[in-house]
Amino acid sequence: MEIPIQELHTERIDYRIIMSLVEPHSRILDMGCGDGELLYLLNHTLHTRSQGIEIDHDQIMQSVERGINVLLGDLDSGLTDFKNNSFDYVILNNALQELRYPDDVIKDALRVGRKLIVGFPNFAYYKARFQLFFSGRTPVTPSLPFAWYESPNLHVLTISDFKSYCKERGFKILSERFVRNQKEIFFRPNLMAQWGIYLISL
Repeated sequence: MEIPIQELHTERIDYRIIMSLVEPHSRILDMGCGDGELLYLLNHTLHTRSQGIEIDHDQIMQSVERGINVLLGDLDSGLTDFKNNSFDYVILNNALQELRYPDDVIKDALRVGRKLIVGFPNFAYYKARFQLFFSGRTPVTPSLPFAWYESPNLHVLTISDFKSYCKERGFKILSERFVRNQKEIFFRPNLMAQWGIYLISL
């Protein structure tokens, strides 16, 4: 049962949506957990048991200070240390576009987790389209905030791209949520959403 997002106390709408998709007392793996804020919220709000993976040493220290268990790791290296179905949910939020081998990572995530939560910026957001069309230059938007020469993004994708990908791979889309300007939206998401969040399974 999804928890109403207004009952979840964090300013980040993507975190509130992710938290609303997770069942209490679940086992969670956050791939690219950053400073551990999301796992901290999940642990203290939903009493989850969590594990993070992060490559940035400073962010690992911040996670540890929050009491989060974190492994140093490169997401593209896979999840060979984890057995099948070790987790109820794997989270891949704001990391998919930075991976060298996103298809392999998603498949591995769905091996170790029963469900996968994926959040990513939507390159087809209308303001990005306008910038590309009228200026002829790589868009810079709140969800794609970097110039091309400093961007960590290796792959840009759209909401339609991800839905087609799930269909091609035979993944089930259990929930799809869309964000613009820190608010959830429901109309024409491939055009109007800055961010997509998906809950998928095999």
